[in-house]
Amino acid sequence: MSIEDDVVLLDRVPTIHLLGNAAIRVLAIGSEQQEFARGSVLFRAGDEADCGYVVQRGSFRLVPEGKGHDVTAGPGALIGELALIVPMTRPATATALEYCSVIRITRNLFKRVLESEPDATRRLRDELAGRTSHATSDVVLVGGRLAT
Repeated sequence: MSIEDDVVLLDRVPTIHLLGNAAIRVLAIGSEQQEFARGSVLFRAGDEADCGYVVQRGSFRLVPEGKGHDVTAGPGALIGELALIVPMTRPATATALEYCSVIRITRNLFKRVLESEPDATRRLRDELAGRTSHATSDVVLVGGRLAT
């Protein structure tokens, strides 16, 4: 895929779209593409996470460690969003269900983009704060229902 194709794909990813065109272009240029055969493991639960992946082609099955349901991530999905921001370990194992290609965005690249784009950083911060607030409200609502 060309840089322009990568820019279009990255712009369709909600979290990355928040960054704006200039930042997306830097991510497209600075990231790397990787390919995986069917059955290949992208990462395993417990691995150190230093990047996120945007699926270009194919799909991955993510199987969480311990409790939780399997999830399938296809084209346009961002896998490992939180790893773009903070050091962490992978909570699931991701396995290619078919031939797949991904755009690998390292945390260092993502942080450099945020440092150079203060408006993008604010938009991302506001989005993450909104998600956190919504998740907290959901937990309180479920807790209230369970208490009755």
